[in-house]
Amino acid sequence: MNSPGVFADLAAQRACWHPVAFAGEVAQRPVHADLLGEPLVVWRGPGGAPRVMSDLCVHRGTALSLGWVRGDELVCPYHGWRYGADGRCVAIPQKEDPAAVPAKARVRAFRAQERYGLIWVALEEPRWPLPEVPELENGEWTVVPAGPYRWRCDAARQVENFTDFGHFPWVHPGLLGDPERPVVPSHQVRADGHVLRYEIVRPEVPNSEDFPVFGNEQAGPPERRSRYELHLPYTIVLRLGWGGQRGMVYFFASQPAAADRCAGYVVIGRNYNTGQPDQVIREFEDTIFGQDQVVVESQRPERVPFDLAAELHLRFDAVAVAYRKAMRDLGLAASTPIGISVE
Repeated sequence: MNSPGVFADLAAQRACWHPVAFAGEVAQRPVHADLLGEPLVVWRGPGGAPRVMSDLCVHRGTALSLGWVRGDELVCPYHGWRYGADGRCVAIPQKEDPAAVPAKARVRAFRAQERYGLIWVALEEPRWPLPEVPELENGEWTVVPAGPYRWRCDAARQVENFTDFGHFPWVHPGLLGDPERPVVPSHQVRADGHVLRYEIVRPEVPNSEDFPVFGNEQAGPPERRSRYELHLPYTIVLRLGWGGQRGMVYFFASQPAAADRCAGYVVIGRNYNTGQPDQVIREFEDTIFGQDQVVVESQRPERVPFDLAAELHLRFDAVAVAYRKAMRDLGLAASTPIGISVE
């Protein structure tokens, strides 16, 4: 659906880093990805560096992601045209001189980098760098990826759900929240450029037998100490503690595939439970995101309305209010839908 209002500005978000795939998914063959309504092909050169281009051969519009990699070139599966890392076609085999290539025989190439086990893409010069999360790179913490979680909604809905404290007792009872303790503790949000920072200490249920993933083993009702960094538009760094030495880092980033589609990537670091099989925490995340997906995909509109008058906000919605204000202030949300319209 498409309706008047203030929604995410897809054109403005081209100048931001976004995840498009787990690094391990891009190996010998090219991979297709959608970003902000743009079809992309992701592949690796001979040194392993990620390459990203438009997934559209300039000749007959074939998806280049159906092709293959030869050296530092991507080969179209339809006629064998070969493209370099800069998007320029370097060979047309049907010609007597394959290297005699018209100047306009090229596709768009985009900035790409690999970090935190993800391939990141910026369709234009990025306004901000990726957040620094040393726990995921120093080799001292156990790191587990989970996802991607592909939802039929915009990336802002997925991000707001991740930072919404009020739903834990009702959507995740026994796992993240306790219906007997539903009150959201007071917390404040501080805007630091394009980063929202906030902390909260809130009640948490004990570890379940099926998913003993948290470090909350103190006596009495456990409390979680959470420090958030929300890097606009769609990346979150969450550091968890329980009053001791045990710590966890949640790194979450949502890929805005289109105006009404997204994919959430999770990378989790822990300095405890180092011998626990990775599948335990992956199944926990699959359960949590599955519970959330049913609810969030039911929300209307599918896109977060950044006009604060469009939905009712209470004090415990402080993060959503700050997020919506910051997205507008930084030009990442606009008063008319820009980019790919929602069908």
